[in-house]
This record gives sequence, structure tokens and C-alpha cells, in this order.
Amino acid sequence: MKKIKENKQIVIYQAKSGAIELRGDFSHETIWANLNQIADLFDVQKAAISKHLKNIFESEELSKIATVSKMETVQIEGKRAIRRPIEMYNLDAIIAVGYRVNSKKATQFRVWATKTLREHLLKGYTINRKRIAQNYDAFMKAVADIQVLLPEHITLDPKAVLELIKEFASTWVSLDAYDKETLEIIGTTKKAVKLAGQELTGVIGDLRAELVKKGEATELFAQERKQGSVEGIAGNVMQSFGGQPLYPSLEEKAAHLLYFMVKNHPFTDGNKRSGAFAFVWFLRKYRAKRSRNINPASLTALTLLIAESNPGKKEQMVALVTQLLK
Repeated sequence: MKKIKENKQIVIYQAKSGAIELRGDFSHETIWANLNQIADLFDVQKAAISKHLKNIFESEELSKIATVSKMETVQIEGKRAIRRPIEMYNLDAIIAVGYRVNSKKATQFRVWATKTLREHLLKGYTINRKRIAQNYDAFMKAVADIQVLLPEHITLDPKAVLELIKEFASTWVSLDAYDKETLEIIGTTKKAVKLAGQELTGVIGDLRAELVKKGEATELFAQERKQGSVEGIAGNVMQSFGGQPLYPSLEEKAAHLLYFMVKNHPFTDGNKRSGAFAFVWFLRKYRAKRSRNINPASLTALTLLIAESNPGKKEQMVALVTQLLK
């Protein structure tokens, strides 16, 4: 990882991913680097950088006026401190050079940049998780701004994904732990909880009747594939070992209820909707702290995430749900 110090406040370097990353306290949304620093960043000779910048400006890929600035630097010559003007190039110029230079460092940068651009084009947004953790307020505003701009007719609704991100934004490190499969299941609410299979079957039956009446579901909705499937899920949630509940907290029970309802496919149709409903019903029945604040869009995204998840990652999915509830 190469570091190039511009002054005591600013550091620019190329991360292992190939990304150009900045460190420091910035008053502007750019950074300035001289020829030596850009050459050091991409691990090539200064002459190569000069040649590429000349071609970039001659081809009018960038405007020299907009991307180059003269700055005074202090150089020690003998015993004297001499002030000399030096040309500095902004971030646009640095990135443009990165697409032209032939070096291992530049190749790493291009791979990263192409991947990031592809993600942005496909999703409509890109996320830098490390910067989010340091700039939470700015992130929340950016998410809100994006939501306003998103079209309503998108099939894979990015709003739902962004809502889920918002739910977890204050504990972003938890999502990083999820990516690394080190996220731990947490539960803080210890209270006497009962989940009877017949009661769960009954409330889902009421949901089914209401949706059918409104024309929002067919007769196939919430019909058990095998009699007793829902009661079996309730039993799994409430199971104990050695006289102690296997899932001791309310949050753990709720998370496993959602997971089992979605992944075990107890119904011929409506497993995700029934699972999400049972999850919220259970939390509200026992007055869980976060039950009233769960965003419908984020719940939809979370349910879909569980539905598409690898069964081998069950513990990580359950841990993710408990993080939402803490």
C-alpha cells in the first residue's frame, strides 16, 4: 500500500483493492498531487505521467484549466528555504492517468474502477462502507436524496434495499461482520414467551381470510403442504435443551420464526408474506422494543434476503435479524 503525503492533513494512497483512497480533513471534494506523487501512486516514472497528461489535455479528455493549479512549495536548497511554484493535478486528472498507465498498480486501479462503475450502473448507486461508518449523517442524507430520485416502477425495488441499509446504518460494522461471516446472534429481551402452534396457525388463517376477501390472495395462499407444518415450526422456535430454551431471548425466537417460516416452505403459496406477518405479529404480541418501528420496505428486503440465502448461512441470517431488533 503506497502512501503519498501532500501535507500534514492529507494522505493519498492506493488500497489493496486498487481504489484510490484519501485520508485527511478536506474542505473541497478533490485532492491535488504533483507529477512525482502521481508517479509514485501508480509505480511508474515521472516522464510517463507527463506524457499521459499531455495526451489527455491535447485530446480534450479533460480541461487543463479545470484540472491543473499552480501551488507554491518550499524546497530546501543548501541552507535556504526556497519557494517555488509547482503544477498540481486534481483527482479527475489522477483518475484519467490511472486508465492509461501500464503498470501493476494501474491495472489494480482499473479493475477496481470498472467493478465500481458496473455496480453503479446496475444498481443506480454505490456504497463505500468504511466511509459510511465515519460519515453517518452524510450517508443518511444521501440515502434520503436517492430515494426521492428513484423511479417507482423499478421491478427490483432499490428503495427496499436502501431502507434495509438505513435500518442497519448505525451499526454498519455489523454488516461488515456479516460479510465476513463473523456476525454473532444477540438477544437482550428475556421474558416469558409462549408460541403455541394452534395460535400461530389461527392468526395466519385470519390473515389468509382477510387477503382473500380483499382480492390480494387466492385460495392457495397459506394452505399447508402437510398438516402440522406450522405447529412444527412453533415447536422448533420454542424447543429447549437440558431444561433451558435453545433460543433464550425474544429477539432470537422472532428471528428463528421468520427464518423457519420462509425457508421451510410450510405453505403451497405465500411463505414469505406469512413469514413476515408472523414475525411482526410475534414481536408486537410481546411488545418488543423495535416492533413498531420496523419499516415495511426493509422487512420486505430482509425477507427476500432470507428466501434467497444459502441454507448453510442460517446462523448469519438469524444474527442479521437480531441486529435489526437490538
